[in-house]
Amino acid sequence: MKLLLDSTRCQGYGLCQEHAPELVELDEWGYAQVIDLAVPAGAEDTARACADSCPNSALRVER
Repeated sequence: MKLLLDSTRCQGYGLCQEHAPELVELDEWGYAQVIDLAVPAGAEDTARACADSCPNSALRVER
């Protein structure tokens, strides 16, 4: 499973990082950066919650 970011959609709300600080970090301007595309085993639900929390659909989970 992968957590993918479309950085052109990110508006820097930071909600994703609140849900999954182990998967997403914020840059110096508050925009999301995925730490590792591969979602660790056991973090699948966290990755989905992270993607679902984005109001601009900048994050998505793929198998």
